[in-house]
Amino acid sequence: MRALRILLILLVVVGGLFVAVDRLALHLAESEAEDRVGISGGSAGTTEISIKGFPFLTQLAAARLDRVDVTLKDMKTEAAGRAIRVGEVRAQLHDVKLGSGYSTATAARATGTAVVSYEDLTAAAEDGVTVAYGGDGKVKVTGTVELLGRPITRSVLSTVTLADARTIKVRADQVPGEGIPGVEQLVRTKTDFEGDVDGLPEGMELRKIQVTESGLEIALDGSDVSLTG
Repeated sequence: MRALRILLILLVVVGGLFVAVDRLALHLAESEAEDRVGISGGSAGTTEISIKGFPFLTQLAAARLDRVDVTLKDMKTEAAGRAIRVGEVRAQLHDVKLGSGYSTATAARATGTAVVSYEDLTAAAEDGVTVAYGGDGKVKVTGTVELLGRPITRSVLSTVTLADARTIKVRADQVPGEGIPGVEQLVRTKTDFEGDVDGLPEGMELRKIQVTESGLEIALDGSDVSLTG
């Protein structure tokens, strides 16, 4: 009986040591990954990596991770040639394969969400144009144009759509002054715009966009998504 008790104690101690070593290795791997994660054509202010699944060491030995959660904050990229800040990108990457020497990592599939505030949309728009929440799933775009030497400011409710897997399109539903020759087109040069959003993790694409009070929420997904750029 005493021998069995000693054996059980040893098993508990060894198990505890394994868990401690596993968690330490996980922490070190997450820190290293945060330094290595890259995005194409842009930069992220901060990167957070969370590797899921237990034990981690057996996943590492197999060079394949069940799931990796990635959060990119204050990502700076470009849209239509203008700098744009994406406040946060959260992605869940599944079945992540590690390359030779763990220098690369590619996820078989991924889903996520990107958030762009109206303040950042305004900063990326043309000079003198502001973008705000318009209610009922619309954005309000305000711009000033000159007509016969006089400045005319107009605010319009606009619909935001995805032109394709990389392009956001903003178009006014109706322009005040429609029917007056030249006025609608002049106003639309300020209020209507579209731009490609570059700099997302390689392999991720825009799938759906939702207008909320705090900004645009863009659903992402992809396959063969690279964690390193």
